[in-house]
Amino acid sequence: MAAVLFDFSGTLFRVESAESWLRAVLDVAGVELPEAEVVATARALERAGALPGGAAPVRVPEEVAGLWRVRDESAELHRAAYTGLSRQVPLPHPALHDALYDRHMTPAAWTPYPDAPQVLGALRERGVRVGVVSNIGWDLRPVFREHGLDPFVDAYVLSYEHGVQKPHPRLFETACAALGVEPRTTLMVGDDRRADGGAAALGCGVHFVDHLPAAERPDGLRPVLDLIG
Repeated sequence: MAAVLFDFSGTLFRVESAESWLRAVLDVAGVELPEAEVVATARALERAGALPGGAAPVRVPEEVAGLWRVRDESAELHRAAYTGLSRQVPLPHPALHDALYDRHMTPAAWTPYPDAPQVLGALRERGVRVGVVSNIGWDLRPVFREHGLDPFVDAYVLSYEHGVQKPHPRLFETACAALGVEPRTTLMVGDDRRADGGAAALGCGVHFVDHLPAAERPDGLRPVLDLIG
């Protein structure tokens, strides 16, 4: 393999828990809630699927359904879809819904999987090109820079910058072109069998990892080093 494409959320990085997410926003806003209410609200937000990169919605409300299907095609759609889900859960102040969305875009909200630095470093040492291909509505580059992983990435292909979502082949084609490689010599690594599996239609190899909390998946990326040959 000449190149490896990685998904972002659930593959290289894991977003914080819904409770940590909510507590961080309440703390910055200076809003104090009883402990039981914080826990209950975090659970409600999780069920609603309001945390990007977190659990999927148990149910997508009809008024959000149209946005949800195309949420990763632009920054505006992404924010509208996720704040639409967040607003299904009552919060002390309306502005907190946007504050929650803003929080999830900060590097502090994300943790690299434990083996991500080692695996990306080993690929660089072997001369294997690396791309990040993500369905997302915001610029994740600062997250990679803050956590020290940006030097290992040769190209970022983000859905909102191209107006199309995985599994559409255009994103994978764009990534391969940016890296100067052929799909048949490229491996796509991700946690979503439908979205990331779209790379197979181009002739890319595909490898899936489990979308688990970072502490529960210490070495899920290491098989990639065996797969590239």
